[in-house]
Amino acid sequence: MTAVRRASSRGHVDDAHDEPDERWAVSYADMVTVLMCLFIVLFAVSNVDKTKFELLANSLATGFGQESTEGGADTTEGPVIPPELADDDGVIDLSSRAAAEFESLEELRERMRAALAAQGLENTVEFVIDDRGLKVGLVGAETFFADNSTALSARADAVLDAIGDVLTSVSNQVSVEGHADHRIAADPFPSNWELSGGRATQVARFLVEHEGVAGPRVRATAFSDTRPLAPGDTPEALASNRRVDIVVESAEEEQVRALIPALAAAAEQR
Repeated sequence: MTAVRRASSRGHVDDAHDEPDERWAVSYADMVTVLMCLFIVLFAVSNVDKTKFELLANSLATGFGQESTEGGADTTEGPVIPPELADDDGVIDLSSRAAAEFESLEELRERMRAALAAQGLENTVEFVIDDRGLKVGLVGAETFFADNSTALSARADAVLDAIGDVLTSVSNQVSVEGHADHRIAADPFPSNWELSGGRATQVARFLVEHEGVAGPRVRATAFSDTRPLAPGDTPEALASNRRVDIVVESAEEEQVRALIPALAAAAEQR
């Protein structure tokens, strides 16, 4: 009986003096080790030495069960030239590519002009070549739409028919962009967003449904009165802001397209 009480007493004393759980120390040690490795790698990378870098890369690869890297690390200095912007010798030549793209847009513009001139409609659009591509501005909304309407006029059909014949021969993306002047829209349009968007949509639909321009190439965008071309309330200013633009987008790289406006300005001065 005494032995049992002593055992129970000892067991009670042992339970009262259990050690705290220190398993967290293992995770803490792992975290400290990982942080140390991280700072070592950051230090090594910030002081690039080709030989040491290769040794470090191979050591890490081996540690993670991978094959050692062969051929060394890529330590090329200077900007990396995308393959599509380089010639056969690997030399970048943006200016010649921009000139070629500008000539292509000029040729497209002249083809549209000729098609419009054949119908006596050469004065119904304005052409601008910029870093986006070729913009065909439909001059004066009343020429193409009745007041406060999205329905295309007979003249609009003729203009878009001439332009559409040319657009079907190229593969560029086409953005149809509707704009409005700052005056408040009237019924049935809640705002200029619906009015400008409706007109852009009608032009886009005509190009796709009547001219056969592939649907995935065309998008319609509404800008409401957020991008005016001219300030003021004169009839001329209101007419220039109340417009639809058809933008034949360049497929060139951004670095190439950025050079096109200067080429267009130089061509206008000739």
